[in-house]
Amino acid sequence: MTALIRYQTALLLRSQRWLAPVLLYVAFLGVGVRSGQPVLDSLGYAAAGLLPVTAWLVQVCATQEPPAARTVVAAAAGGRPRAHLAALLTALGCAGLLGAAATAVVLLISEPASTGHTVRVPLPSAGLAGLLATACCVLLGAAVGALCTRPLLHRRGWSIAATVLGALLALVTTGSPAKYAVTDLVTGSLTGTVHVPLLPLLGAAAVATAAGAVACGLTAVRA
Repeated sequence: MTALIRYQTALLLRSQRWLAPVLLYVAFLGVGVRSGQPVLDSLGYAAAGLLPVTAWLVQVCATQEPPAARTVVAAAAGGRPRAHLAALLTALGCAGLLGAAATAVVLLISEPASTGHTVRVPLPSAGLAGLLATACCVLLGAAVGALCTRPLLHRRGWSIAATVLGALLALVTTGSPAKYAVTDLVTGSLTGTVHVPLLPLLGAAAVATAAGAVACGLTAVRA
């Protein structure tokens, strides 16, 4: 699996298809995150923006190989599910690194205070909450991406439309772990209280695991 992930990562970097989602996320942060803003608000904003970016990266990794190359890799890896899992994990890891970097930048430039700048917010606790909220959004984004690309959806138009809709629903639907995690940060900023989203993280991990299992399982019968 390590060799497969290195192979997928090399393909992603050489293809430069990662530039569009990464630059979009950087622009998103440039618009919404400013120096001196309340740290919890900025962390919530940064985490939310990573969900559709992760879904996009999953689509890129899942479709970057030509069909003939996928067949060869699947034969060498011991099956299509294993090869597809490597693609999903590559996208998940890249999005996770991007989210960790964004969280670090937000912690450096934001003010450790509540929305009204009246209550001091401890940075270590805020950083932990921000990282976990980011992980929730990355996992949900990976789930959306896995379910909205091959082997479930092969047509590019339908795949893009489903990804946009799925990412939006994952952010706004009641019961979504990503929504809970981001909302905890934003509402906590009102009073300067840090809520660590442990339960949303467990829920997001369960959803991502199920989505990955479905996508990888279907590659065995529908490449």
